[in-house]
Amino acid sequence: MKIRVGYELVYDVPQPTPMIMVVGVHSSRASDVIVPDHLVTTPSVPIAPYRDNFGNWCSRFVVPKGVIKLSADGLVRDTGKPDAIVRSAQQHAVEQLPAETIVFLLGSRYCETDRLTDAAWKLFGNTPLGWDRVQAICDFVHKHITFGYELAVSKTAFEVFSEGKGVCRDYAHLAIAFCRCMNIPARYCTGYLGEIGMKPPYGPMDFAGWFEAYLGGEWHTFDARNNIPRIGRVLIARGRDAADVPITYTFGPNTLKSFKVWTDEVRDDVVSLNGLGVPGLVPVLPV
Repeated sequence: MKIRVGYELVYDVPQPTPMIMVVGVHSSRASDVIVPDHLVTTPSVPIAPYRDNFGNWCSRFVVPKGVIKLSADGLVRDTGKPDAIVRSAQQHAVEQLPAETIVFLLGSRYCETDRLTDAAWKLFGNTPLGWDRVQAICDFVHKHITFGYELAVSKTAFEVFSEGKGVCRDYAHLAIAFCRCMNIPARYCTGYLGEIGMKPPYGPMDFAGWFEAYLGGEWHTFDARNNIPRIGRVLIARGRDAADVPITYTFGPNTLKSFKVWTDEVRDDVVSLNGLGVPGLVPVLPV
């Protein structure tokens, strides 16, 4: 399977403004990239790439006064298989966890473990250890939160737990916080997730948020928002929570004038992607 991924963001800034973007197919998928989704700025500005503390590629630049378009358009190879379910994955005792996973046990800006520990143990203290416990957390979060695109405002896991409404980022934050409260390392993921294999109606396309839990010596994908295995998940970045992996971080006032994201299955045919000579990029619509 091939998946076309990309975005177009248009900002208006009143003065020259530094910006950081964390957008681009993650290095763990490098061998799957057919056409790189390189960041293009219009007008053109110098871009300084760097790798952050979590291994994510970031782009740093200064937006000139006025309107700027930030865009990318790439093609990624994918297995076409849904997220794996590994019921046998065991939970590790905290003292046996690898040192690099410990940071994902701790509270963070949007995942306040100190405020949710009592609730977590009351809700999940009697669930089986390991995969089934994480799934029980996802089941609860999936049912507890009402989804709405109009609810896309910054909220912490505790606020989401109290209000019971939010977007995919909020589902992930609450599930991550509960996992950490139950001594399971969990980290936030952002990326592309289209409607491949799903039936209509379809919501507006956006970047997606999910999480990974450390079980059985590996990181495994979980998605409390959808709560079913999905096809075509393309990772962009990982961190403690969404504060570590913002799509854009702007150091000054700005107005987001336009926001477009696409992630579509494509087939071999006669169309090329942006004149790059890649055959076949005809969208395959979900059925």
